[in-house]
Amino acid sequence: MERTALAKLIRERRAIKKGYTNKEVTEDKIKELLEDAIWAPTHGMRQPWRFLFVSQEHLPVFAKKVASTYPEERQENRENYLNEPNAILVVVMEESDIPKQWDENYGAVASMIQNFWLLAWQEKLGVVWKTNPHIYDDNVKDKLNIQKNEKIVGFLHLGYFEEIPPQKERISVDDKFENFLG
Repeated sequence: MERTALAKLIRERRAIKKGYTNKEVTEDKIKELLEDAIWAPTHGMRQPWRFLFVSQEHLPVFAKKVASTYPEERQENRENYLNEPNAILVVVMEESDIPKQWDENYGAVASMIQNFWLLAWQEKLGVVWKTNPHIYDDNVKDKLNIQKNEKIVGFLHLGYFEEIPPQKERISVDDKFENFLG
C-alpha cells in the first residue's frame, strides 16, 4: 500500500535525544515552525499555549537555574543534561479550574506539539518532548516566571541531527481496537 506524504512523515518521525550537530537552532526558525504548528485543533479557540525559547547562548544559565532546584548531589548531572540540546522550547499551558476545559487545553497543546514536531522533522531539526520531574516543581515555575494558572507541559529539547534512530514497532491497532456491541 502506498502511503501519503503525511502518513510517511508521521511514521518516519523520531525522538532525537542526542547526537545533535553544532548547527544553531534560531529563534526565527522556531517561530516559523510555531506559526504553522498553532493551527492545531483548539476548543473554543482558546489557544492555551505559551512558549519560552532558550537559545544555545542562554542554555548554560537556564540549565543552572533549573538544576539548582534539585538536591545538591544531582545538580551537576541535571545541568549537564539540560545543556545537551542546542536549544530548549518550554511549552506552557493555561490551566482551567473546569476539568473539561483543562482536558481540552491539554489536548490542544499536545496536538500543537505534534504539529511542531512533524514540521521540525521536515527541517531535520530533532525534537524530544521531555517531562522530567522539574516541570512539576513550583520552584522551577517561579524561576521561569510561570504563572499560578499555568502548567509546564514539557521541555522540547531541540537540535539538528544527522543520524536517524531506528524505528520502534507499534502494537497493532487490531490489538487495541474493539467494537461496541451494546
